[in-house]
This record gives sequence, structure tokens and C-alpha cells, in this order.
Amino acid sequence: MTEAEQEKAPDITALEQEGEIAADYVEGLLDIADIDGDIDMDVEGDRALVSVVGVKGTELVGPGGEVLEALQELTRLAVHRQTGERSRLMLDVAGYRERRRAELSKLGTEIANQVKERGEPKSLQPMTPFERKIVHDAVAAAGLRSESEGEEPHRYVVVLPA
Repeated sequence: MTEAEQEKAPDITALEQEGEIAADYVEGLLDIADIDGDIDMDVEGDRALVSVVGVKGTELVGPGGEVLEALQELTRLAVHRQTGERSRLMLDVAGYRERRRAELSKLGTEIANQVKERGEPKSLQPMTPFERKIVHDAVAAAGLRSESEGEEPHRYVVVLPA
């Protein structure tokens, strides 16, 4: 492996450490809130993935995933505080992100097909960076181009004709 390839390759040990720190932090939050749930950890690509499974209710996800986004940011801050490194950790609760990923992939493909048929750009509703990336990937897989426009938290995807 060349030096450049080593720099690009994710440091699995560091990502596992991020996952451990995040899992401990989230477990502490669950204890404080008196919420039952188990923690699963994994490394997916170049980021640690921590999932809270077996929780009942949607308090930890909130409307449109707002509570989950806030918990993820707090967890990333906790990891940063201990490691000194910026974390790209992904937090999921009760499979919300996986379900959302499937919905958004389907949406991206459907919108790409509409844009192909009509030949006109189509703007979507504002989304989080995580959601926009999924739509961008689905649009690219369908052979079209897309861009993000607007300012957070009102940033949205525009699908462009070929």
C-alpha cells in the first residue's frame, strides 16, 4: 500500500475506539432517561456506527429525526472531547436511519425518472446532510446530476436533467 493509500484508508482501530466512546456516552444517556435499549457498534466504510436497538417509542428519534440528529451531535462532541479528533460517527435508533435510507433512495430514483421524462429540474424539500447524500447517490445511480442549494437548515436537493 502506498503512503497516499494508507492516508485514505480508514483507521479501523480509531473508528472502533470512537464507537466505544460513543456507546458509553449513549448508554449513560439511556440510563439517565431510564430508557431500556441495547447498543450495537460497527464500522461502516470510514465511520463508526452506533445503533440503539430494542427501544420502545419514538422519543429518541423525534419528528423527522430531529431528536436523533441532536443526540448524534452530542455524541460526536463527547467523542471529540475524548479523542481530540472530529468524529463522523453515525448514530441510529430503532433502525430509523435504515428505513429513512430506503425511503430516500426510492424517492431519488422516482424523482430522477420524472426529471428524465419531463426534462425539467425538480427541487425537493429541505433535508439533513445525511438525507441529501442518499438522494444524491440515488440520482447519480439513475444517471442524472443533482446539486444541494440553500442554507442550513433549509438546504435542499435539486435534480437536473441530463
